[in-house]
Amino acid sequence: MKDSLDRISLPSGLSLSRIVTGLWQMADQERDGRAFDLDAAAEALADYAREGFTTFDMADHYGSAEIVAGRAAKILAAEGGPRPTILTKWCPEPGVMDAGTVRRGVETALERLAMDRVDVMQFHWWQYQSPEYLDALVELMKLREEGLVGHIGLTNFDAAHLRMVLKQGIEVATNQVCFSVVDRRAAGELTAVAEAHGVGLLGFGTLCGGFLSNKWLGQAKPAEIADWSRMKYMRFIETAGGWDRFQTLLQALAAVGDRHGVSVSNVASRWVLEQGATAGVIVGARLGENAHRDDNRRMLGFALDAEDRATIDAAVAELDPIPGDCGDEYRKPPFLTASGDLSHHLDALPPVIAVSEPRPGRRRAESGSIWEAKAGFARAVRKGQRILVSGTTATDPHGGAVCPGDAAGQAVYILDKIAGAVSSLGGTLDDVLRTRIYLTEEADWQAVSQVHARYFGETRPANTLIVVKELIGGYAVEIEAEAELD
Repeated sequence: MKDSLDRISLPSGLSLSRIVTGLWQMADQERDGRAFDLDAAAEALADYAREGFTTFDMADHYGSAEIVAGRAAKILAAEGGPRPTILTKWCPEPGVMDAGTVRRGVETALERLAMDRVDVMQFHWWQYQSPEYLDALVELMKLREEGLVGHIGLTNFDAAHLRMVLKQGIEVATNQVCFSVVDRRAAGELTAVAEAHGVGLLGFGTLCGGFLSNKWLGQAKPAEIADWSRMKYMRFIETAGGWDRFQTLLQALAAVGDRHGVSVSNVASRWVLEQGATAGVIVGARLGENAHRDDNRRMLGFALDAEDRATIDAAVAELDPIPGDCGDEYRKPPFLTASGDLSHHLDALPPVIAVSEPRPGRRRAESGSIWEAKAGFARAVRKGQRILVSGTTATDPHGGAVCPGDAAGQAVYILDKIAGAVSSLGGTLDDVLRTRIYLTEEADWQAVSQVHARYFGETRPANTLIVVKELIGGYAVEIEAEAELD
């Protein structure tokens, strides 16, 4: 057996390989009930560990990936081989996240893995308007103390919500996001937040489903795409400007590769590895099919110099930036996923806030806060096409304060809450015409305004920002909104 690939130790204490073997494509290999030999797949995965690729990434919805990884670990243990580092994901539907629900999610993964501990449990949440994800993360922290979970990771959290979670006191080791020379969203604010808090970014989609390779250099755009991975990343390529401009990028990567004697894929992966907060890149494996371990290993044997980076930057400048922030592709248009438009899935999620009709023509959204009943007000009211949202603070459903003392974190939570109230009454944030922001510290105005811009940068509602002496409950910020549907 070869020594393990270069590893990195994060401030959280987590150690993992810089090249992570991803098992997402198992879902495609088992698609439509295709026969798939799980024992043969486990043996093929064990080969990765024998060659030094000892960190495996999977999820609850990657077909039989967890089962295969557990069997591979058992094979390796029997022969005295390396114990793989296991990263899996839990992607629950929004809803109540009590202790029992979270425990069942973790225990289901452990049963499939046939293990008593998962090294990193990575958590994904579909819509930030549903605030229960903070409850889930608190419960995961408890299961970490119990020993069922080694570290807590996130999946597809954007910069603002990663920061908010950290300010809430959740200890996060990693955040897994789409990251490539085509999709550079993670290289901006997300990298800054991750570096500031010692969170390692794990980049997936680094090779755009294999399109970032010598195989596609100078080739015509494929007329048909059979596998889910390439379906997904062709959407990214089209969003970035199309196949012809993508070929310009391939040519630049090939020129850099020629200077170092490495492949296009090596250069593309190396670019992501050299970003400041990147802990590792996830390279997908189709178990039982072609393995590219020797070529992948070469990405660790060279470094990009100033000329290389200038060549890559010039080619990237010809591409259109992927819109939004990390994870937006799962939550709002354009839905850059294998299956395309996810609006049907999001529309099927349970309502964020309960709605009643106290009298004909007037609908009321109630978030469940004890103060709504005690003080006689609603979170939001709709009459006709008009929606009015009450002054909102960063109060969780249990009455606790979110991100105490941090105005930016509170603003993120508040605007998610406002978005949930408006959507429950049939609107969206695009329908908001006016917002009012109340701050207790003038020094916070820029940070809160930047959060406001993330939510309303395209809509640009009328806005008033006021500094007040004090807010009830000791909050740093309170926001109200008015919307009118077209």
